[in-house]
Amino acid sequence: MSAPDLPKGQDTRTTPDPAPGVVDSHAGSEIPADLLAAFEAYERALMSDDVEVLDAAFASGSEVMRGDAAGLLVGDDALLAFRKLRGGVAPRTIERVEYRPLVEGVALLVSVSRFGGGGTGLQTQVWQRLEGRWVITAAHVTGRAQALDRAVWRQVGDPFLQGAWEGPLAGLTVAVKDLFAIKGFRIGAGNPAYLESARAEATTAAAVSDLLRGGASLRGIARTDEFAYSIAGDNPHYGTPPNGAVPGALPGGSSNGPASAVATGQAEIGLATDTAGSVRVPASYQGLWGLRTTHGLVPRQGLLPLAQSFDTVGWITRDGETLQRVADWCLSYDGSESTESVWGESGPDLPWRLRVPAEIRADADPATGTAFDALVAALAAVPDGPIVDEVPIGDLAAPAAAFRAVQGAEAWRNNGEWLEAHPGAVGRAAAERFRAGSAVTAEGEASARSSLAPLRDRLEALVRDAVLIFPTVPGPAPARTADPADIDATRAATLRMTVPAAVAGLPAVSVPLLTVASPLGPAPVGVCLVSRAGTDIALVRLARRLASLARRTETP
Repeated sequence: MSAPDLPKGQDTRTTPDPAPGVVDSHAGSEIPADLLAAFEAYERALMSDDVEVLDAAFASGSEVMRGDAAGLLVGDDALLAFRKLRGGVAPRTIERVEYRPLVEGVALLVSVSRFGGGGTGLQTQVWQRLEGRWVITAAHVTGRAQALDRAVWRQVGDPFLQGAWEGPLAGLTVAVKDLFAIKGFRIGAGNPAYLESARAEATTAAAVSDLLRGGASLRGIARTDEFAYSIAGDNPHYGTPPNGAVPGALPGGSSNGPASAVATGQAEIGLATDTAGSVRVPASYQGLWGLRTTHGLVPRQGLLPLAQSFDTVGWITRDGETLQRVADWCLSYDGSESTESVWGESGPDLPWRLRVPAEIRADADPATGTAFDALVAALAAVPDGPIVDEVPIGDLAAPAAAFRAVQGAEAWRNNGEWLEAHPGAVGRAAAERFRAGSAVTAEGEASARSSLAPLRDRLEALVRDAVLIFPTVPGPAPARTADPADIDATRAATLRMTVPAAVAGLPAVSVPLLTVASPLGPAPVGVCLVSRAGTDIALVRLARRLASLARRTETP
């Protein structure tokens, strides 16, 4: 509708070259002067990243809202956490503002912005006069089109590499973690100095080739935490990929790029690795399905190692059906480079009996524990539900410490020479872990390996005739602005929950079955299932059966 057709002629355009971020006051004749002043003050605060002024520009309380392509934030606490994280916006000029009075004291403003670096954006705001001043009660931002999210992708195409034109995976796209070899390209390992020093790969990793032969195409090479040595999902060099389920939250790592690509709809499959939870943690944080395969089932040729004793290949998807298609193909077809001889346990169903490891369950936070207990009770109560009981597995703190010692020693052997040749090239968190690994003596490593045997034996005994079930992680994804000490505490608790499957080399799948309140809004938490070695395909099938049963038990 053109401006003359409007009740008040509310097409307000700026004169040429107004000050960046500020509406030309001459263009606001139809907007109430105090509303225009509030809008201009808000724009100036955006340009200067004045969090205090931005906070005051929005209404307080639990009903204020802000949405963008990353999702919806509700409540002033969630909005404040987002503002602290954002760090301002790129320089821009407001080209046009449309004003509509809704009711007395409530107005709609829609503004068009042009960025100095190119591109336009749109912001829609509901302003309300409260206690004598105008504040924003709801806002939606449409940012300028972004061809490449550098935090998610290293290289990307449509497709990046074409797969077979026919096959069980035809039509699916893959985000490949930047640890896998792709012929003609370098492995970057989440670090720009490492990427620069690397040589182009002469062959493609078998895990990649299998997906291509199945008909999947590569969407691109996705980011990872540095050297895959983290489970938070942040990267000091390329930025932190978005959490596709909870705006403002950490995405989980180290398979952060593939997980974010899948969660945001940029790929259907994330080809990832899991050493201490790098598939399961981002899957849980972003409401995805994630499978850590049996250790050694998928050979790791063409994969940059972190700690060979625990490294495994895995996949991340948005739904169980897609994960089943991937597992069925990559783990059982005759021409697979990854699994030349299938272990023969994918056919029979696993026992319909679940065991909750008491010590792992105890590491869940109260809200997650309550939600998990309610789910298990509901599953056990239905007529065709599984048998569920709780079992002890022993202390987890000591095995987690022993795991870190072995992992650190192997990580240093794999990367220590390069790190010493490139001082200062690695971020603080990864550098500290490598330093700890460098201090592990041969005797200390041997002792740590020996101390892991009882936990491995205990888990292997428990999964002979049952499947373990527990929350994948302690709780929802932490906010990206969380205190570093809280992040470290979450990491420690997470490792106590993820390490047992890694120590025993067992397959583990995270299924998005829980929703828990968090400071950033409702957030997903995964439920982890662990079965005996080699039963990966059957485990995914059981997980899908359990998810279907869980949907039946939900209260309408």
